[in-house]
Amino acid sequence: MRVVFMGTPEFAVPTLTEIVSAGHEIVATYTRAPKPAGRGQAERRSPVHEAADGFGIPVFTPKSLKNEAEQIIFSSHDADVAVVVAYGLLLPKPILEAPRMGCLNLHGSLLPRWRGAAPIQRAVMAGDRETGVMVMQMDEGLDTGPVALVDRIPIGPETTAGDLHDQMMRVGADLMGRALAALERGSLDFTPQAAEGVTYASKIEKAEARIDWSLPAETVHNHIRGLSPFPGAWFELELGGKPVRIKALRSTLADGSGAPGTLLGNDLTIACGVGAVRLVQVQREGKGAMDAATFLRGAGQLPEKAG
Repeated sequence: MRVVFMGTPEFAVPTLTEIVSAGHEIVATYTRAPKPAGRGQAERRSPVHEAADGFGIPVFTPKSLKNEAEQIIFSSHDADVAVVVAYGLLLPKPILEAPRMGCLNLHGSLLPRWRGAAPIQRAVMAGDRETGVMVMQMDEGLDTGPVALVDRIPIGPETTAGDLHDQMMRVGADLMGRALAALERGSLDFTPQAAEGVTYASKIEKAEARIDWSLPAETVHNHIRGLSPFPGAWFELELGGKPVRIKALRSTLADGSGAPGTLLGNDLTIACGVGAVRLVQVQREGKGAMDAATFLRGAGQLPEKAG
């Protein structure tokens, strides 16, 4: 089939690779425009842009698809289907209707739970024990289209959003490959989403990242897991006479109690509103990720409380 692929981050690259491997003709790849990055502010292309270049696929980076000129270009690809994986731009009706078989989206949740921008993080932060990846037909709503295929994925008690992201990349690529094969055979069926159980996965805001030790330990633990590795849940410790920001990347529930934020013992166990968490992996400001033991060896005298 003639496919237009639309995606931007690393999460989308395995699906692009799967479609190429299956022998479909990818006539165009759409991705977000390069952005200045790093100290030199040199323009950095998206992971999908780099992968598409490697495959010799034409790449388009419009800042919007709302104008008629871009819609005419999109229609000129004469695609059978568009595959959308974390693209990042709104697809207006003329784009959705241009491919003969519509637009298929790979979404990282069990719709209608966690529609929106951050379904992986929100599922972990909420303490969900299961999630999944779904192939859905796109419409003009926010992740409201009918669903064709789903693979369910358990969320372990210490699984981070990063762990889940990497698993979903692989599972989702295979799922989209199967969806395209079924679409080509004319056997891809769609089921409307349930009207009940709708939740929205809003974008992660910077202000959410600071840890509130007054919350129950399970809530704090889920918060840490859901924001790991990016943007990273953080707190402050007074080290060497000044506050230092520490990201908590991995944690586990622990025994102990005390005033919220109190360091219990010498293994980075910290008291919460109810119970405690033990930090397993952290990242000191300006340094790389390290296990708790390594951090403690270099931290010197610890304060009584975390901020």
